[in-house]
Amino acid sequence: MEALETDYLVVGAGASGMAFTDTLIDESDADVVMVDRRANPGGHWNDAYPFVRLHQPSAIYGVDSRRLGNDEIDEVGPNAGFYERATGAEVCGYYRRVLDEELLGSGQVRFFGTSNYIDSNGGRHRFESRLTGETTEVEVRRRVVDATYVESSIPATHTPPFDVDPDVRLVTPNELVDLTDPADGFTVIGAGKTSMDTCSWLLNNGVPPAEIRWVRPRDPWTTSRRKYQPLEHVPLFMEMWSLWTKAAAEAEDVPDLFRRLEANEVLVPLDPEVEPETYRGAILSQDERDDLRRIRNVIRHGYVQRLEADRIVLDDGTVPTNPQHVHVDCTAHGVDTPPTRPIFAPDRITIQYIHAPGVIPFSAAITAYVEANRDDDAEKNRLCPPNPGFGNAEKLVRQTLVIQRSLVAWQEEPDIEDWRRGCRLNITRGMNEHLEDPRVQDALERIAEYQESSITNLERLRELAEPSTA
Repeated sequence: MEALETDYLVVGAGASGMAFTDTLIDESDADVVMVDRRANPGGHWNDAYPFVRLHQPSAIYGVDSRRLGNDEIDEVGPNAGFYERATGAEVCGYYRRVLDEELLGSGQVRFFGTSNYIDSNGGRHRFESRLTGETTEVEVRRRVVDATYVESSIPATHTPPFDVDPDVRLVTPNELVDLTDPADGFTVIGAGKTSMDTCSWLLNNGVPPAEIRWVRPRDPWTTSRRKYQPLEHVPLFMEMWSLWTKAAAEAEDVPDLFRRLEANEVLVPLDPEVEPETYRGAILSQDERDDLRRIRNVIRHGYVQRLEADRIVLDDGTVPTNPQHVHVDCTAHGVDTPPTRPIFAPDRITIQYIHAPGVIPFSAAITAYVEANRDDDAEKNRLCPPNPGFGNAEKLVRQTLVIQRSLVAWQEEPDIEDWRRGCRLNITRGMNEHLEDPRVQDALERIAEYQESSITNLERLRELAEPSTA
């Protein structure tokens, strides 16, 4: 059995593991061993459907040390007017270059792909090659870093949560692009961003809206792409966040919070005629939203329980189908939201969301910065409170509360504020260059006025939201 020693053993080389390691070696002389079951870094991006793109701009994704894309605004196409969004293939290529040139090139990082991590045994850790079965023992001087705790679930690698009869044509979005026999219509199952991407792809490839059915057990809120923009458009983001802060301070109850967020176009319903019940952070432009609204055959009878050759069985009824009809499984959870736990423990760091799940690289990077620049775990956990992520009303309230608390904590730490202002993963990077913009001035005044009261009110709303199943 081969043996290694290292300061940090990072398990997982997806978005969080890469961002954490990149910042850690920039802020310290730590030695790092990275282990991942895949051959290449990038996590779930290696298995994503071929028409996937980033939800958010490339300008705030990846690792801090290396730009993804050119920080340019698209001039043509469906993303015109917004900062570029990398394709899945571009993201995978980016992470390979980061690994080879930034991490391995530093001399501080060793990478072991196609390997399964085996938990500790008497303080020592092991990983096993998936190719040879050879086991390597690792003595970790400081901590194991779990970068898989909030690992994404995607259609290509998950098991459908419903029964499927043998004669049913069921495909993943990955398989959709390889169909050879024409379909007698399509049924897209799921209400998250994957289902939105799939419906958009079908429409853009000539499938008439009338030939698409969309099973949406719960209608979602979405985020405005126009307002979720960095750099030259950061005044729009600042305006949005300040209005979110004000709404959180003034909301009388949880439904009122959502009404205020909708009134300010902070959250936008996918279907304006249906009250949304969930929010998982999908970012859409108004053109994308209008295009999806062309699909009028939306099935709202609960979750799919079984696909049969001639019918779809749901919680609250059935709808007809046939063996020539193609069903697309988009029910994978995407961004996982397991129970939160302290990020810093004596021998382990469990990377989790601190800001919203859409910015997991920033959360991982600031976790690494705090690890390298603070000594006390209690203080580290105060500066890096775990965020519950997206989902129902309760989670949105808790998420907003955690973000507000962490922002206040960081503002009181000059070195963290300096680092945060320069971090390319931070959506407000470069805001100081726009201080003369009236929108930024108004936003900063609004945040200063309502930030403290928003925290107090969110604590009250959290108590109201706890029994909520919305």
